[in-house]
Amino acid sequence: MTDAIRIVPANRASCDDLRAVFGMRGTAATCQCQRFKTPPRQWEAEWGLRLVEERAFRLREQTECGQPRARTTSGLVAYLDGEPVGWCAVEPRTAYVRLTRVAWSGRDEDKTDDSVWAVTCFITRVGYRRRGVTYPLARAAVDLARQRGARAVEGYPMITEPQKEITWGELHVGSHCAFADAGFTEVSRPTLRRVVMRIDFLDAPTGQ
Repeated sequence: MTDAIRIVPANRASCDDLRAVFGMRGTAATCQCQRFKTPPRQWEAEWGLRLVEERAFRLREQTECGQPRARTTSGLVAYLDGEPVGWCAVEPRTAYVRLTRVAWSGRDEDKTDDSVWAVTCFITRVGYRRRGVTYPLARAAVDLARQRGARAVEGYPMITEPQKEITWGELHVGSHCAFADAGFTEVSRPTLRRVVMRIDFLDAPTGQ
């Protein structure tokens, strides 16, 4: 199934395609991939009927969707047989103000180093889950980070247990297996179920 999947930087996807992946209801639609980018107090204070619209507007600005010549974006969009089906957030780690609790637990590293990138979120469109979308997105995130000059890229997946149910919302950060398949190795385990995984690039280019 993964052979039919095509992945592009989100600025090369249309805004309608991005909207189709996030949907109109549920966790993904409400969040619009803004949770890690929003300070806790602001996140808790945001409410109202226009909430989704406001967050969707931020996402469109961050991705530069529909702007194929844009030099930056904040993620990737996956297509299955031409249909938009998946999203992966990947950009410099400094873009995520709420990573401090997870990313640096037990580690001594410069929080302002924007040459370290982070993969923070995966979304598979309703109706296309369990069809092998996350794994190629994780691999493509590594390629994008490397191509755009990152010296390292990290992920913060959940550990899943055999025979134990886990909600889709919990897995928006990705699974340990998907990151391992993409070449990430463990750096630390800040909690019983959370892992910091990382790839360091020895041949990172200067960017493009």
